[in-house]
Amino acid sequence: MTQLPLRAQLATALGRTAATLSRVTGRGDGSVIGGRVSLVLEPDLLRKLAHDRKLALVSATNGKTTTTRLITSALSELGDVATNAFGANMPAGHVSALSSAKHAPYGVLEVDEKYLPEVIDTTGAGVICLMNLSRDQMDRAGEIWLLAQKWRRALAGRNTHVIANADDPLVTWGASTAASVTWVSAGQPWKEDSWCCPQCGGPLDRKGMEYVPPGSMGSGAPSGAGENDWACRECTFRRPEPSWILDDDAVIDPRGQRWVLDIQLPGRANRANAAIALATAEVFGLPVERALPRLREVRSVAGRYTTVERDGRHARLLLAKNPAGWLEAFDVLDASLPVILSVNAQGPDGRDTSWLWDVDYRVLRGRPVFVTGERRLDLALRLDVADVPFQLANSFEQALAAQPSGKVDVIANYTAFQQIRSEFGRAV
Repeated sequence: MTQLPLRAQLATALGRTAATLSRVTGRGDGSVIGGRVSLVLEPDLLRKLAHDRKLALVSATNGKTTTTRLITSALSELGDVATNAFGANMPAGHVSALSSAKHAPYGVLEVDEKYLPEVIDTTGAGVICLMNLSRDQMDRAGEIWLLAQKWRRALAGRNTHVIANADDPLVTWGASTAASVTWVSAGQPWKEDSWCCPQCGGPLDRKGMEYVPPGSMGSGAPSGAGENDWACRECTFRRPEPSWILDDDAVIDPRGQRWVLDIQLPGRANRANAAIALATAEVFGLPVERALPRLREVRSVAGRYTTVERDGRHARLLLAKNPAGWLEAFDVLDASLPVILSVNAQGPDGRDTSWLWDVDYRVLRGRPVFVTGERRLDLALRLDVADVPFQLANSFEQALAAQPSGKVDVIANYTAFQQIRSEFGRAV
């Protein structure tokens, strides 16, 4: 990399000092405050730090932290990679990430959906990963159709390569102005935010498609799988043909070869994240046979899927921030175990908890359910309406103490999840 100007060097040094002090005093991991301090001294520092690096930006409503980790693990096969591993996904966090690995030739940055256009413009990143868009923190992020429109404008006219989930109509619309797109059929279990065409407003038809081997339809690429096809009834907007396809426990690459995704991270959503990561790695010149073993090394991501232990009780931590995220968490629950649910409504969560009514909690019937968190009464009312028996607890500690020895699953939204992690020393 080109050496930074003196002012930028001073800004990064002061930022690293602030980050270290934050960690030493127990105020946080330093990934935000360090970047903020640096940007005060040099407002254009992110642009300077991104210069001459091969960057990938990862954005979505759900799964961006995990996918960022998977891509980072894969690209480490090629060399050092700068990344915001703890999810600080706004410009201050990006500055901290690039400052802490200033000589790394590669960078993989998780980016908040709202900030993506700004970060694309500032960094000039050559690779963008777009996975899903659904309702989330409506009091902060606003209407998701507007976010997709901002993505379209940000990508138009740029020499960028986008890896996008073809099964999500909003993502497809947002990515379709890019100069080059690799379409991945990664699935879309949560469809409640995309029944209408983002191009004309007409209704979308969703039709099942069977996987067709390469060559059988005169095309060298897979045509689709499962119930992921969609098309507008009133205009020409429809699902593009994917070149990568998630097929149950495997991914089918553009050459028709099937690769089993025997990764450590549980659930279908993480196999979808892995499919996106493999498609991204190939854009960087890393073939599947070299990238996939790196993906298998990832066991947890910023505390997600970690099991923590106290007094003979083993609690597996799952993060769910919005309706689509809860659907993903339900997919990996062990049906034989009790479950603790914890919900807050602080700034990072969004103050409005009305989204709880969009989640179908009936899947929890038949198992012991414990409810805690600052907004436990909101969640309790929702469970009562869904006829899901539960017990209230004043704290996570009380809920955990009520469990018998053995395993228990925990689902928490963002700040509740971080509070639980803090109780256990921020388990990784």
